[in-house]
Amino acid sequence: LARGIQHTSVRQAHRKYEPNFHDKYGNLVLLGGAAVFTTVWGYVLTQLGIEWGLSPVGRITPREWRE
Repeated sequence: LARGIQHTSVRQAHRKYEPNFHDKYGNLVLLGGAAVFTTVWGYVLTQLGIEWGLSPVGRITPREWRE
């Protein structure tokens, strides 16, 4: 069994390298995903009217102290 596996690996090592899907389209898929990501988040952050209340100043009103 080990000799057969070794023989197969040697045969594949001598075979001409054929580019697979990732070699052909990997960068294209990556750039497309980055473009979609940027577009969607750009829309979310600018168009959905989210109020970014990062500072509590003016929002929190003090209550009367109970003694």
